[in-house]
Amino acid sequence: MLLRMAVCARLCGVGQSRRCRRRQRHSQADQDSDSDMEMEEGEEEERVVGKAKDEPDGSGIGGGCHSSCGAGPSGAGSGASASGSAGPPHPQSLLDLPPELLVEIFASLPGIALPNLALVCKKFRQILNTETIWRRRCTEEFGMRDDLRKMEIVGISSRDLYVKRVNPQVKSGRFMKLLPDYEHMDYRDVYTHLLHPYRHILGLWQPDIGPYGGLLNVVVDGLFIIGWMYLPPHDPRVEDPMRRRPLFRIHMWEKNKATVECMYGHKGPHKGDIQTVKKDEFSTKCNQTDHHRMPGGRQEEFRTWLEEEWGRTLEDIFHEHMQELILMKFIYTSQYDNCLTYRRIYLPPCLPSDLLQPGLFKGTYGSHGLEIIMLSFHGSKAKATKLTGDPNVPAGQLTLEIDLQRPVRLPDLEQQRSMEELSRLVLGVHEEVQRASQSQGVQAEAAESEVEASDSAPPAGAEDEEPAAAAAPKTQAFVLPLGVMARNEVYPRTCKMCFYGTGLIAGHGFTSPERTPGLFILFDDDRFGFIWLELKSFSLYSRLTDQLTHAQAPSMQRFENMLRNMQSWTS
Repeated sequence: MLLRMAVCARLCGVGQSRRCRRRQRHSQADQDSDSDMEMEEGEEEERVVGKAKDEPDGSGIGGGCHSSCGAGPSGAGSGASASGSAGPPHPQSLLDLPPELLVEIFASLPGIALPNLALVCKKFRQILNTETIWRRRCTEEFGMRDDLRKMEIVGISSRDLYVKRVNPQVKSGRFMKLLPDYEHMDYRDVYTHLLHPYRHILGLWQPDIGPYGGLLNVVVDGLFIIGWMYLPPHDPRVEDPMRRRPLFRIHMWEKNKATVECMYGHKGPHKGDIQTVKKDEFSTKCNQTDHHRMPGGRQEEFRTWLEEEWGRTLEDIFHEHMQELILMKFIYTSQYDNCLTYRRIYLPPCLPSDLLQPGLFKGTYGSHGLEIIMLSFHGSKAKATKLTGDPNVPAGQLTLEIDLQRPVRLPDLEQQRSMEELSRLVLGVHEEVQRASQSQGVQAEAAESEVEASDSAPPAGAEDEEPAAAAAPKTQAFVLPLGVMARNEVYPRTCKMCFYGTGLIAGHGFTSPERTPGLFILFDDDRFGFIWLELKSFSLYSRLTDQLTHAQAPSMQRFENMLRNMQSWTS
């Protein structure tokens, strides 16, 4: 009975009537005086609810409830005789539901469906003006911060950002005119004119900067959509956090209009433009490239770029070849300061059988400095693809390929110091791989006439489809062989596992590319290394720990297609 009365009151839009409550109280004669007091307090609350809904107090509320649940002295009998039951009426459509319930329903729908919903009727259109609905859509679909009025961007208020970048002379009252009018903005405006129109550019992208590539992360940050360029730490501090530089931002400058601003250069935000070229590709353009120039000309721009890119001056770099590489990169990349094209990339999917969690890593590459690679797993193979590159091996190429079915057991610590011993172990595995590859090629030719049989029965090497991680030895001591060059003098002195692999080397301009044997060393879940035998050098890789949203690959097939496309961009 209590449940029916609650449903009745809910559909009526008011609380239970006093007469309904008194009838219930009379049917429970065994309750004490404390229970009677609770009933009276409940009646007072119901009277307040009834007044809040502009219902007349007293008999009007009671009569409304009587007509729904048949609770009157005479109405109870007549209602029972007419319908056979005293149950509450059921809503026949969404229009019969109370507004607060409709708000909850509408707020759970995707924002793209709400404009069509507003065309149904006037009531729906009015309810869809509720800020709660659009605030929830902004938060759930785009991760926007809850408070629209804070106007914060990575811990810096919007006002401070403009003070530092637009008008350092804040003493004049003109500064406040530079700020947009956020006070009259609501979540619906932000969703309709900012988040939804630019939703396709959120996520990870690789800029088309020739062999150098890069990593761009487009995120929603407060009232802004910001494109952050991720830069590796200064060489050789591979375990330091990534550096970030804003390239562009989009925000609501006016109530019904989003504004694109270029953030490149040192004179603050200025006019820019964004164009969606095709699916999974977009371009940015700067409309005020004079903001990129510095008073001291190209020399001052180069010194500033060198300090930001390498954390040092040209005089601190004594290696002549390294100076040439740095100068070449500055000249090449400065050509792209006014217009850039970006292609979408995904984070690799993670499977329980993976040797370690796939993802992005920073690695040392000799005189080329630190570069960003993507580690992914493909059955019995692990692949490391460059996101940033150099004139020798450009971005998008497969820098490392690890055979997880070819573990290498290291000798004792003294023998590890011998480069000859390490070469003997790795080259021995390398010869086995080449012989197996030649044998498989012959078998494949012989099996062309037996395709159906080969499809029904597992191949001879089917067991190689699963990595050999189950046979992993315990952590053992590790030391680099004498004569191996390492950018990092401090590296882990213990490792978990080692595997045979190959690394890609090439001449300048990606000429004569060749895969050469090497040793993959797994130190822990966030660090690994690779010894390049032919180069006699060691690369240390450390995981990129930044939170990257809107970046997961929809499927393994889409991810593998992306890897193939990346190689074709710079081949």
